[in-house]
Amino acid sequence: MDYAIRAILIAGLCCTGAAWASEKPAAQQAPAPAYDAELAQRLGADERGMRRYVLVILKTGPKRVADGEERKAMFAGHFANIERLAKAGKLALAGPFAEDPDGWRGLFLLAVDDIEEARRLTATDPVIERGEMIAEYHRWYGSAAAMAIPELHDRLLPKRP
Repeated sequence: MDYAIRAILIAGLCCTGAAWASEKPAAQQAPAPAYDAELAQRLGADERGMRRYVLVILKTGPKRVADGEERKAMFAGHFANIERLAKAGKLALAGPFAEDPDGWRGLFLLAVDDIEEARRLTATDPVIERGEMIAEYHRWYGSAAAMAIPELHDRLLPKRP
């Protein structure tokens, strides 16, 4: 398993286990929040508060689309596809990597059970269709709370005209 994927998985574990790292004695800690069965069901949580995902790593593909209107249109379609998947409840997280010498461009965290479904969802993305990027797929098991990211992100955006 590649170093960056390990780092993502460790970061996810650290986030879900943050309460374990508290330095306060147990008597001073705030009481655990009450279990919210409706929220757990809405986010697809299992009995551990977790769910299955497919982590998609987007890497530089074999066909760079030249700068200009065609490239702008391709990326506009890419961002529209991201928005479509988020609204459909299939995309928990997406974003670019910093410039990477190994060609890592970005990632999707898809709320699907199997890699074949993830392939079908990403096959319609213009950056994949055009060969600008290729996708690498990994099964991942993590906190169902990641499903709340799109809703929270929308609340962080200033009003659009």
